Amino acid sequence: MQNQMTAARGINIALGIWLFISAFLWPHSQGQFTNTWIVGALCVLFALIALRAPKVRYLNTILAIWLFVSAWGIPALSTGTVWNNALVAVGILVVSLLPSTPAVRGSPTAPRI
Repeated sequence: MQNQMTAARGINIALGIWLFISAFLWPHSQGQFTNTWIVGALCVLFALIALRAPKVRYLNTILAIWLFVSAWGIPALSTGTVWNNALVAVGILVVSLLPSTPAVRGSPTAPRI
């Protein structure tokens, strides 16, 4: 159980690091540059905190939604930036929604199938 939580947060950390680094790899508009590195840094921070406080992962859910919307809403110099940020946003969103501890089959809180 702990390994799944650690893996999910680890993926969010990796995506945040990639997002941060990508801000510096190719030209961005000023707005996209600032947005990309800040969201990347916050994603890493929230994922690290979520290792100890699992509900903090939902802050990455909010960041992912913001990143997706801003990828299309903030003017960009290239479509590569837009697609990079949009795809990373989807990745962050999916991983942030993975439960911290999987439901145990037959437990009162497990979803009925």
